[in-house]
Amino acid sequence: MDGSDELDVERAKRLLLADGRFRVLERVALPDRRVSLGPTAGSRIGICLDTETTGLDPSADTIVELALRRFRYTSAGEIVALDAPFAWLEDPGQPLDPVVSRLTGLSDADLAGCTIDDGAAVELMLSASLVVAHNSRFDRPFVEKRLPAAAGLRWSCSMEEVDWAAAGYEGRALRWLLDQAGWFYDAHRAGDDVDALIELLRHRLGDGATVLSHVIAGAERGGWLVRAHGAHYDRKDALRSRGYFWNGASGEWMREVVDELLDDEREWLRLQVYSPDHRPRAPGPVIDRIDAGSRYRRLQ
Repeated sequence: MDGSDELDVERAKRLLLADGRFRVLERVALPDRRVSLGPTAGSRIGICLDTETTGLDPSADTIVELALRRFRYTSAGEIVALDAPFAWLEDPGQPLDPVVSRLTGLSDADLAGCTIDDGAAVELMLSASLVVAHNSRFDRPFVEKRLPAAAGLRWSCSMEEVDWAAAGYEGRALRWLLDQAGWFYDAHRAGDDVDALIELLRHRLGDGATVLSHVIAGAERGGWLVRAHGAHYDRKDALRSRGYFWNGASGEWMREVVDELLDDEREWLRLQVYSPDHRPRAPGPVIDRIDAGSRYRRLQ
């Protein structure tokens, strides 16, 4: 597209937006090479990561595609450079579920004989100050199981560390958030999702800050992981309403709370879960300190 075509596109875009009856979405199209976007002095290295897997359970299922891309970012959440993208396929050693094939576009033939380059993937991950995924609670357990040498890094999550509702967005799915931000992308392969995530991280919210700045802030905060160990089944609705989520691996309801709310949470649990009337199977919750190095890990 030459300069005159670019001007025509911009003119058409302005006309459509001014009309008020249309929305204009731009395709995510990051360059597939290393590129500088601004001064890099004092910047840090981050990694955006996505996986495609044979299923939802890290203990039973495996990664069939791992994609990651390094970027440089400032303390203000500005992405100032992109590395080239990396992606690997891996043969799971068994036929894919048709649902997985339909979602990813991958076939058994695509995966036959393929394997992740462990050394390259681990080296890239260890170079980063922060790993970001758009559902780290899903991706992190799979990655750390497959690449144990990269376990324990600092992770954050663009889905959970941004208050999307308060920012005026509906839902938290990556494709839908991008749509509301004015972008679209076609496929659901891991590499496409990584570039889509990078574009989302660069987006500025109504407060003028980038999405990445909120993600960084989430990584910096400490908190407490409260596990309602031994809670009776009948308390599930109360726990869910309180903001707890179910961890199938450990068989517990859990949530994270900040320092100043921990005492309130203990008291709520004492009255609403561990009172003798509620028939608990344990005397109280399990409470552990949590930060970016441990947040979103699979708990046994």
